[in-house]
Amino acid sequence: MPTRYLTADEVRDAERASGDLLASGTLMRRAAHGVAQAVAAELNRAGGCYGRSVGVVVGAGDNGGDALFAAAELARRGVAAHAVLLAPEKAHPAGLRAFRAAGGRVDDALPGGLDAVIDGVVGIGGRGPLRPAAATVFAGLDPETVVVAVDLPSGIEADTGEVHDPSVRADVTVTFGFPRRAHLLAAPRCGRVVVVDIGVGDPLQPDARQLISYSDAEIDWPVPGPADDKYTQGVVGVIAGSHRYPGAAILAAGAAVTATSGMTRYVGSAHAEVVSHFPEVVAAPDLADAGRVQAWVVGPGMGTDAAATALLRTVLDSDLPVLVDADALTIVSNEPGLVAGRAAPTLLTPHAGEFARLTGAEVGADRVSAVADLAARWGVTVLLKGRITLVADPSGRVVGNDAGSSWAATAGAGDVLAGIAGSLLAVGRSPQEAGAWAARVHAHAALLASRGAPIGASALLAALRPAIREFATGRTATETHTPPR
Repeated sequence: MPTRYLTADEVRDAERASGDLLASGTLMRRAAHGVAQAVAAELNRAGGCYGRSVGVVVGAGDNGGDALFAAAELARRGVAAHAVLLAPEKAHPAGLRAFRAAGGRVDDALPGGLDAVIDGVVGIGGRGPLRPAAATVFAGLDPETVVVAVDLPSGIEADTGEVHDPSVRADVTVTFGFPRRAHLLAAPRCGRVVVVDIGVGDPLQPDARQLISYSDAEIDWPVPGPADDKYTQGVVGVIAGSHRYPGAAILAAGAAVTATSGMTRYVGSAHAEVVSHFPEVVAAPDLADAGRVQAWVVGPGMGTDAAATALLRTVLDSDLPVLVDADALTIVSNEPGLVAGRAAPTLLTPHAGEFARLTGAEVGADRVSAVADLAARWGVTVLLKGRITLVADPSGRVVGNDAGSSWAATAGAGDVLAGIAGSLLAVGRSPQEAGAWAARVHAHAALLASRGAPIGASALLAALRPAIREFATGRTATETHTPPR
């Protein structure tokens, strides 16, 4: 099952539905135990808990209570526990009593040399950046100190993932029941996310717009069966490139060839260059000579003149799936009627600047709402590129993918992504699946290609086949990418 990421209201709804578990404090004790276990696991990696030292930064309310109860449990295991109370008069009373009873010390400032620090400042109800007192505490931590956040790193908006300055960068984030939206949308700040089962069920009133992500195992990459031929494996047409930008055609067509397509057809002025790099591509200078396809990729480097507009209009007038990218998006921004309400499957793949041209407004902090609004308004699927790629369909469901790094942020990488997604459209995948799966494999190829060094789009394309092999055989590496601090 895909992972679902809840809004703050959904979390509160689910907790209220737990009834006595919430009122009795059972949920808090379970949550605190989960935090303590996560901290203990980090300490055990470095030799064990006994004799180690942990700090707690405690805000008002239940988040601070979770942190205090967790620190009390650690203190009972022989850990020296120190707490800074940011609002002493509002500290969780029972949590503070348990902390002191276990031998924990309340200090005006955290001592140096701590092995770990628990961020218990604010939870899902937090708004805005860290207040000065909290910012001072975190700024003074030793670089090697492991930071474990309770629910969310403080200074991160729960629903949008907006990262305020200053905010906490966690090595580990411990959350309860279900992951929150910010765990995906602000993944680089959350580190490794640990979800603890505390007995909370599904929210009674789920948000109409669901944010989900696929695991590697849920990506069923198409592979040829014993009865398949080049036509049943999908024929994708690529309209891309120009005399000025032949590379866009080479990258998009090459990605289509590599990804899954039984046949790739190319239309455009760069036909000679494409065939010289990929002789298996069937190329033609004009659409009339293209032959039959099952999906189109239109836009990378094709230009925005009258001829390009006419070509795009002809393709969109068909009943075939169409991926609209790059220059084709610029044309659509001036003529949205070309795609709005189109009956056949349609996938738009803008980056933030192209998205702003399409909508007339910047993406803003709430990327999920922005991409879902456009998809619903135009009745198409929209893939918003970025470190965290979002793919919204007209129903309001949004699939997110954390690339785990920004190695793919390089010129031409979008052309490669378009070719991958187009090949998936050609084998019958829905626009949302095509976009989400393509983004996942694209990110993994970038990771394989980079090996810790900058890459270009050609290297990304070269790594596409080994990346797909890992997905097709179920041998992808770990999906967790913990950013360096």
